[in-house]
Amino acid sequence: MDIVVGTAGHIDHGKTALVKALTGTDADRLPEEKKRGITIDIGFAEMDLGDVHVSFVDVPGHERFVKNMLAGASGIDIVMLVVAGDEGVMPQTREHFNICRLLGIRSGIVAITKSDLADAEMLELVKLDIADLVQGSFLQSAPVVPVSSHTGEGLGDVSQAIRAAASGLPARDTDGITFLPIDRSFTVKGHGAVVTGTLVSGEIHAESALELLPGGSPVRVRGVQSHGRSAERALAGRRVAVNLGGVDHSEISRGMALAEKGVLKPTQTVDASIEVVKDSPRPLRSRQRVRVHVGTAETLARIKVFNEPGEVKPGENAFAQLRLEHPIVAAIGTRVILRTYSPQETIAGGILLDPFPSRHRKKELPLVLSFLSRLSSTDITKEELLFTLIESSGESGFAPADLAARTSLSANFIVEKLAVLQKSGSIVNAGGRYMEAKFFDQLSEKLKAATAAHHEREPMSRGVSKELLREAISRSIDAGLFSAVLDALVRAGEVTVAGDIVSGSEQRPQLSPAETAARDAIVGDLDKADLEVPKINELLDNAAKASTLPAAHVRKVLQTLLDGKEVVKVSEDFYFSRAAIDRLIGNLKAQAEKGDRTIDVAKFKEMAGVSRKYAIPLLEYFDREKVTLRTGDTRAIR
Repeated sequence: MDIVVGTAGHIDHGKTALVKALTGTDADRLPEEKKRGITIDIGFAEMDLGDVHVSFVDVPGHERFVKNMLAGASGIDIVMLVVAGDEGVMPQTREHFNICRLLGIRSGIVAITKSDLADAEMLELVKLDIADLVQGSFLQSAPVVPVSSHTGEGLGDVSQAIRAAASGLPARDTDGITFLPIDRSFTVKGHGAVVTGTLVSGEIHAESALELLPGGSPVRVRGVQSHGRSAERALAGRRVAVNLGGVDHSEISRGMALAEKGVLKPTQTVDASIEVVKDSPRPLRSRQRVRVHVGTAETLARIKVFNEPGEVKPGENAFAQLRLEHPIVAAIGTRVILRTYSPQETIAGGILLDPFPSRHRKKELPLVLSFLSRLSSTDITKEELLFTLIESSGESGFAPADLAARTSLSANFIVEKLAVLQKSGSIVNAGGRYMEAKFFDQLSEKLKAATAAHHEREPMSRGVSKELLREAISRSIDAGLFSAVLDALVRAGEVTVAGDIVSGSEQRPQLSPAETAARDAIVGDLDKADLEVPKINELLDNAAKASTLPAAHVRKVLQTLLDGKEVVKVSEDFYFSRAAIDRLIGNLKAQAEKGDRTIDVAKFKEMAGVSRKYAIPLLEYFDREKVTLRTGDTRAIR
């Protein structure tokens, strides 16, 4: 079993010394740390407890380095809260404890260090101080172990307490994608860029194709190590070092992440559930500028509190939107820590609930708050989460990739759960987008209504084009979703589709007496003319005189003849009756059947009995319709 234990506590309370006493490794690796005698950045060590392998993340205790502490605290399973026996609970003890609680850490122990420097009475006072601090929290029932890194007394008890805490941890989630927040980046001569971090979910192995986020640069894993030892692969819960190909060390910094390719997306706006710490000196207010810590990343943001009067008081919760100054990569359920801009103090923490929200209007807030409330439920299952997201998408639906970007769940898991929901009838797969069945039905009704409305406005029309119909429903509707709705209506016999035209299944063009007169005039003139038809303007003028309709209206009548394939448009100037065109095609085919498959303009003029004015447009039309194939000045009859 692999676990990550993170230290927490005030400066000079012996966190690093305790880790060294337990593991034999000095987690202070920087020359400046050695020189000053304080921890500045996060350090690492490991300990083997038989069936439990422990990776330690040692964090700085100085208030100036809390941002480094936060980078190390992301991804830990168990916190080892360190309190010096000769001093007791101090300011950074409280801040570190608040951070661990806000990060959702659910297991830990308390180590009273420097126990050899405190008498029994002092130790009892420190224990009372600790009990007051952790009352009502996840550490309320945690073991409190006096220990001396100097004498070694209590080290075995600390190890056993860690092992006992590990046995109570839930099984590690295996449904997530590969995700590694980067806390260090450096270069190794002969190997190139190396990054380290705690693997939050998934697995990494040599030759893995991942991407560096935010930014999306593709990278290849050259090798994997855990605590200096090469490994074929690393599973979630391990401290890992990853040698990367395809990227230079200078392009990587703390706060970036390695992730499965093409799944997660950067965002600069998130909705979250926010809790302000009880001992905060002031409430958290809308428009306040705050420092946001997510994983190993830090950025500034403006907060928008959704409740009235736009503030969250100490000890209270509320939903809010964070508008970030730089992009982050996170999914639903990701923990965030908020610190004041200046002076830098931990004021709140929260859970990210929507990584891609819109800027909500006031009238939308009731629905938004209901949605966020459901997502923030502590007992929501992954299946319920997926359904809640799909339900919230309304008529837009979600593709599996959209759901993965929001949840960081693996593609296989999502597809499996969507199949179960689909089988139950609660959702439908509409062209690769999943939506609640009632919204698919709503879209179907809208499409039918839009088709009927078109026929009402244009009774002569054969139907409406797919693109116009799609815009009538929603300009933003996904093309695959629109096709799925249309196909379902065709299968149900509600509409018919001919090429690009959609019409009601029982709909036929309806002509008025005047429109019928125009139609008869056009048909009569073309039948009479055979192949020597008048130009289009003359044709329309004659029909307008016969029907007393304006030429523009007569054009609509002509369109019904084109839609019904009674008239053929050969060129912009000339329209022919279908019968005349079919007869001419028949003559060409008959000539080809006699073995004469070649024709030129002169030969065609003689065969059709028309002048060059008609011969050229007709031959070009036959080329387009693949009746003939032009080669130079001659054509082959196909």
